[in-house]
Amino acid sequence: MNNIALGRYLPLDSIVHKMDPRYKLVAMLVLMVAIFFPSGYIGYAIIGSFVLFSLLLAKLNIKMILRAMKPMLFMLVFLTFVNTLVLRTGYVLIDLFGFKVYSDAIFQTLYITIRLLLMIMVTTILTASTKPLDLTLAIEDLFSPLKRFGFPAHEIAMMISIALRFIPTLIDETNRIMKAQASRGVDLKEGTFKEKIMAILSLIVPLFVSSFQRAEELADAMEARGYIPSAKRTRYKQLKHTMKDWVMMFCVICVLGSVIWISL
Repeated sequence: MNNIALGRYLPLDSIVHKMDPRYKLVAMLVLMVAIFFPSGYIGYAIIGSFVLFSLLLAKLNIKMILRAMKPMLFMLVFLTFVNTLVLRTGYVLIDLFGFKVYSDAIFQTLYITIRLLLMIMVTTILTASTKPLDLTLAIEDLFSPLKRFGFPAHEIAMMISIALRFIPTLIDETNRIMKAQASRGVDLKEGTFKEKIMAILSLIVPLFVSSFQRAEELADAMEARGYIPSAKRTRYKQLKHTMKDWVMMFCVICVLGSVIWISL
């Protein structure tokens, strides 16, 4: 559970941390669009180089990204197995006792792995370099043009911010419950499949109870402080963009344009 980096803010002194959260959020969405373009290895190399450069500017450790990939190894192994059974195109790479593994099956799995790694890196850079409050303000500002149509921009931004904020909290709560269950003799690592399912159920039930309790305490605290979602409010902190934000957006647009050009 400690491998999950999404939602964890790291208070570092870097250029990326000081950028406008609105531009960082838009840049993340643009890069997400670029990742799903079929640009081949050249396009992924361009995106990966930009993301790695951003990772270095944010002073984040790449080992944290690699650790975040560990919980998804099972899914990648499963995708590899399914692709080897389903995809029968390309040239034969392995022919073992009549069972053939084709090149397209391996390449398709490799594409999925690269896309997944890039998406994890982009989202981790955003959440690790942006405070939850700043992210809330950025989402609300981006949704503000829709307010004239009755869109609840502030409420949506608040829900997204609370969800991101509670990811590391729930991870810590899960670790605490796992240690408490282990001290009572519950083995989450060994045993039969049925025993592992029962052990996971003994973990899920107290986690749900704790989550609902925390949600109720948060709602009571917000109500006690007079929080009204539809009320007009002023901000102590005003978001301001600088030249480095425009430079970042220009670089992101160049990456997207390069990927589109390669795809076409």
